[in-house]
Amino acid sequence: MTDQEFAGVITIDGPAGSGKSTIAKQLAVKLGIQFLDTGAMYRAVALACLQNQISLDNSEQIQKLLPHIDIRFLDGKIYLNRHDVSNQIRTAELAAAASKIAILPMVRSFLNHLQREIGRNRKIVTEGRDQGTAVFPQARFKFFLIAAQEVRAQRRWLDLQSRGQNISFAEVLAEQIERDHRDTHREIDPLQAAKDAITLDTSSMTTDEVLHKLIQEINRCLPH
Repeated sequence: MTDQEFAGVITIDGPAGSGKSTIAKQLAVKLGIQFLDTGAMYRAVALACLQNQISLDNSEQIQKLLPHIDIRFLDGKIYLNRHDVSNQIRTAELAAAASKIAILPMVRSFLNHLQREIGRNRKIVTEGRDQGTAVFPQARFKFFLIAAQEVRAQRRWLDLQSRGQNISFAEVLAEQIERDHRDTHREIDPLQAAKDAITLDTSSMTTDEVLHKLIQEINRCLPH
């Protein structure tokens, strides 16, 4: 990999509920470039495991399944083996499943490679937990969003409610705490801010305020 190949990549990392997905989508629209939803990719792999009745703890079977998984983005939707799974993967169950398989080295290697191929020599905004550290360390702009634990859980709970999913705030908070622990303590590419990332606490910020701040930082670093 070279710096030039990924000079157009903007990474936004952070824990669940920090606002990174919403911000990444809006930033991509604002800049007129592609948005790469890496979280959806992990959910798609988890869905493929569930569809094939493979235990999320069975690394041997998951390893055999990976070559048969085709993930593509088209017109804002994600396709798993040519089937639109955009809505199917947006459940609390798939979020938890994605977090479990994300600790598996073979899954991370498989998706990291795919993400780099998508980002090579393109201008994209990509969000996740290791985009600025493991996947695109050469990215020109890196951001790391954080927020208070209960604020993040509230955002996630409201999002699930809007999708018609009946789950309590306490359940969302408990799942989030578990996910945070897995993400920050996994041996391979744990959740952490890149040394050259700009960290922003979004707890008391609106989406517009966060977006404005990121664009401000990007413009500040661009030649005039």
